[in-house]
Amino acid sequence: MSTLSLAVRDSSTMLRRNLLHARRYPSLTLNLLLTPVMLLLLFVYIFGDTMSAGIGGADRSDYIDYLVPGILLMTIGSTVVGTAVSISNDMTEGIIARFRTMAIHRGSVLVGHVLGSVLQSIISVLLVGAVGVAIGFRSTDATVMEWLAAFGLLVLFATALTWIAVGMGLISPNVEAASNNALPMILLPLLSSAFVPLASMPGWFRPIAEYQPFTPAIETLRGLLLGSEIGNNGWIAVAWCIGLAVLGYFWSTSKFNGDPK
Repeated sequence: MSTLSLAVRDSSTMLRRNLLHARRYPSLTLNLLLTPVMLLLLFVYIFGDTMSAGIGGADRSDYIDYLVPGILLMTIGSTVVGTAVSISNDMTEGIIARFRTMAIHRGSVLVGHVLGSVLQSIISVLLVGAVGVAIGFRSTDATVMEWLAAFGLLVLFATALTWIAVGMGLISPNVEAASNNALPMILLPLLSSAFVPLASMPGWFRPIAEYQPFTPAIETLRGLLLGSEIGNNGWIAVAWCIGLAVLGYFWSTSKFNGDPK
């Protein structure tokens, strides 16, 4: 069997293992989903009218359309926290060490985690998106190509954050530390344009919100789904995704191939 065939076979096996594990123990994924869903409902039904006026909208429905793209990206950030926890759990329980001694393709262990996490992220996005549609989100002007581009951006963003989360899991001494190390994945969307426009932020804080990974991705997603101006955000978002994915890949593989903890 060729090296490529071996890698594909073993990666598929690891993917099935991780999906079965997620299916048998869904509590972590469900708990992580609660954060974006609760924030979506909170900001729509408690602050919706006030926030809509702040963005120049006529009523709450305008703020729903503004908010949902940011919540979808936040959902990815929340979901990949579970990846860091899962990786750290495998490390501390000795599963990774056991895999190292088996006749399997070395990279398949990480690839299985990454593929499983990306699939879980997209499923989570679809579930949160369904909640958004149920409370009034509409994207009537987006073309088929724009929907495909939006889906591609979500997959690319999920892949990038997953590789970073894998690295965080590998360097964490326990699952509690992994959860804490991955906390920026949840906090960064709160410091972006997900909830309010950049123009409404204080001048000293605006660069922090503007030049981080979530804001250009959110603005690109809004442009694709709602027809707002994308500007330079599209290529900046793609550049962030590629950069984070490459960084996370080399960081994770370097740590995984080094001495075990």
